[in-house]
Amino acid sequence: MSQVDAMLNFSIYLGITIPLLFFGLLIFLFTTPYREYQLIREGADTTDPAKVNAAKAAAHDLGGKVLGLSIVIASAIFNSVNVVDLVIWGGLGIIFQVAVFYLFNWLAPFSVISEIPKGNVSVSIFASRLSVATGLLMAALITY
Repeated sequence: MSQVDAMLNFSIYLGITIPLLFFGLLIFLFTTPYREYQLIREGADTTDPAKVNAAKAAAHDLGGKVLGLSIVIASAIFNSVNVVDLVIWGGLGIIFQVAVFYLFNWLAPFSVISEIPKGNVSVSIFASRLSVATGLLMAALITY
């Protein structure tokens, strides 16, 4: 493969990967009842400890989701035979990441969805690690 072909291939995969990641992130942003970016932005008010904790919780949760999605999409890139394959596996990874988040919310003895806006940083850290773990497991499953 020539250098030009490699750069073209890189550009094509990047042009699919970044929108795929943003699509997965948008699904999370629109399906969770709390507004992550608003909570993070309001955390700049350092005079209100509740807002600071809610911002930390939202940042941990959202960061874990981004990492989990990225791990799955990276594995899809590595293991795909073409861009259609990448989109299929990346899309399945997004669907299962969202499903695991809501399954966790349903099975946990607390409501993740209600604890994060309250500023429960421990719950958000646990949720973020679950997103990363889910991403790792799904990445391994993509390898056939």
